[in-house]
Amino acid sequence: MEEMVLILDFGSQYTQLIARRIRELNVYCEIHPYNKIPEITSDIKAVILSGSPFSVRDEKAPKPNLSKIKGKVPLLGVCFGAQYLANHYGGVVLPSKIREYGRAHLSYVNEDFSLTKNIPTNSQVWMSHGDTIASIPDNYEIICSTEDVKVAGYHIKGEETYGIQFHPEVYHTSDGGTLLKNFIVTIAGLSQSWTPDSFVDQTVSELKEKLGADKVVLGLSGGVDSSVAAMLLHKAIGHKLYCIFVDNGLLRKNEFEEVLENYKGLGLNVKGVNAKEAFYTELKDLTDPEEKRKAIGKVFIDTFDKESHLIENVIWLAQGTIYPDVIESISATGGPPATIKSHHNVGGLPDYMKLKIVEPLRSLFKDEVRRVGASMGMPKDLLGRHPFTGPGLGIRILGDVTAEKVRILQEVDHIFITGLKKAGLYDKVWQAGSILLPVQSVGVMGDERTYENAVALRAVTSTDGMTADWSHLPYEFLAKVSNDIINKVKGINRVTYDISSKPPATIEWE
Repeated sequence: MEEMVLILDFGSQYTQLIARRIRELNVYCEIHPYNKIPEITSDIKAVILSGSPFSVRDEKAPKPNLSKIKGKVPLLGVCFGAQYLANHYGGVVLPSKIREYGRAHLSYVNEDFSLTKNIPTNSQVWMSHGDTIASIPDNYEIICSTEDVKVAGYHIKGEETYGIQFHPEVYHTSDGGTLLKNFIVTIAGLSQSWTPDSFVDQTVSELKEKLGADKVVLGLSGGVDSSVAAMLLHKAIGHKLYCIFVDNGLLRKNEFEEVLENYKGLGLNVKGVNAKEAFYTELKDLTDPEEKRKAIGKVFIDTFDKESHLIENVIWLAQGTIYPDVIESISATGGPPATIKSHHNVGGLPDYMKLKIVEPLRSLFKDEVRRVGASMGMPKDLLGRHPFTGPGLGIRILGDVTAEKVRILQEVDHIFITGLKKAGLYDKVWQAGSILLPVQSVGVMGDERTYENAVALRAVTSTDGMTADWSHLPYEFLAKVSNDIINKVKGINRVTYDISSKPPATIEWE
């Protein structure tokens, strides 16, 4: 990239939000752990220090080396970042008398400073801290305050270094976007030229140079990420891209046939492979979620490897890895990241495949992937598809997986998703699906007692899946879908709706 903002992550839950707000300004940025600072080149036009679960007073608190940053490029410390810049360079940070968390309002703003230009007094900000900057060094000057926090923001004289105690990246900070724009555009001078069109042009050019006349194989999933990655590669190397779409028997109803048809309409070189029986055989009698994921991953890799070997002289494997996958694989504290669940298509290949990796989307968030796809003229129906987990219905069937259970869940899911589309609700939901529960319940159909399966419907709203809230679907809609499922799907007599948010729940049940 010609110019970018570097975000140093200290483990804050909000760090990704900082990146997203910057990207919304059409400015490229990257997140790096505070203890793995990249080389500060002329491309890095500004640096932001994130918040942190640590206190700067902790013995084990992060202590980044900012010798090549502070005073040399525009620098903004947010929450912990602001406290670190104050404490480390001669100020005092003490425990707050009253821990400030949530909404607050600025009681004083000095608009003479570029950072606080057009930020009105009484502007709402979002606080999340247990410490307070009690005093600042002599060459620091206060630029904003709240009723409870005198040093809500400061500037270091003689350099473009600022600190703010609140979180501008959070939507609850009403003028946070203005503040970030002031820092990135006005102070740091970035040009706001990073757009979907510019990304496509630059990425295609880089792919042409990197891949040359080499052949590339890509495992398509039918989802947005792999589809957009395929189109970028297709624009760069045409029919030297070989796409493989594996039917693992765990796709949604009619998905294999419909997706293949869509891909052919895009001009992609695609081969469909029916491997249902191999997956069902490997999954037989498995009930543990991790064992199921690993079994699905094993058969996928084996099938993909077999098919890729039928193509002569393949050099590269393309993957639809996106930026949250990259961020989650790096620990901001230097330790191993927590593993919530494994993903069969993330994390590398067996050594015997001997293919080099190309990941054209690894710098993009999910919504940016969709915008890039739209700039290439890809169909709205494909780009608007909800995310669908790699192991498919295999982890939406709790307990063991059989062909009959897959059939039942496919029918349930089809009714739910089709209903969302007909009701105009599909695009208001980030992800929706159905879960076949490992319980049976008593019911009455006609004059007969039944003892059949229960299903749960799940629909969430989210931006990128990192956090999610349950979708408040209309009761009338849920009633109709429930009635349709029970009447039309043999084997189901009870429908429930999952109203858990993430966290503490995950979006999928397994």
